[in-house]
Amino acid sequence: MTSPSYVVPAGTHIGHVHLKVADIDRALGFYCGLLGFELQVMYGTDAAFISAGGYHHHIGLNTWESKGGSPPPPGTTGLFHTAILYPTRADLANALKRVRDSGVTLDGASDHGVSEALYLRDPDQNGVELYWDRPKDQWPKDPDGKLTMFTRRLDLRDLLAQATI
Repeated sequence: MTSPSYVVPAGTHIGHVHLKVADIDRALGFYCGLLGFELQVMYGTDAAFISAGGYHHHIGLNTWESKGGSPPPPGTTGLFHTAILYPTRADLANALKRVRDSGVTLDGASDHGVSEALYLRDPDQNGVELYWDRPKDQWPKDPDGKLTMFTRRLDLRDLLAQATI
């Protein structure tokens, strides 16, 4: 791999993800009903655009090539997960409480030093990460100042104690 001669500007970010789903209503039940995203617009009966805070869309859902379909089998390429960044630890705690109360099972929960993350699956078995970032000045660094991320067990009881709902 060669060093790039161009680096994207620091303000660049991923704008949205668009997921193939088997059933729009079922997907909306998960993303809007459980996670709390807001439906911005339906695109006919085969696609929906949802967001947080009134943005045109953070997540697109469609059945254009997948209506009634099944998830790809393990061992194939594709999306590992969609990561949803919450603004505060309390917001992540509220999401955990809603997920737990709904009976959805977590695949995992990790402290990465820079962030705390919950891992689960949507009804179409797409991976979903719910997380919050610690303030940058709290990120772990080695003695030379280089970022040192890790994966440790996340204390869910401690996180749930932060829930406000």
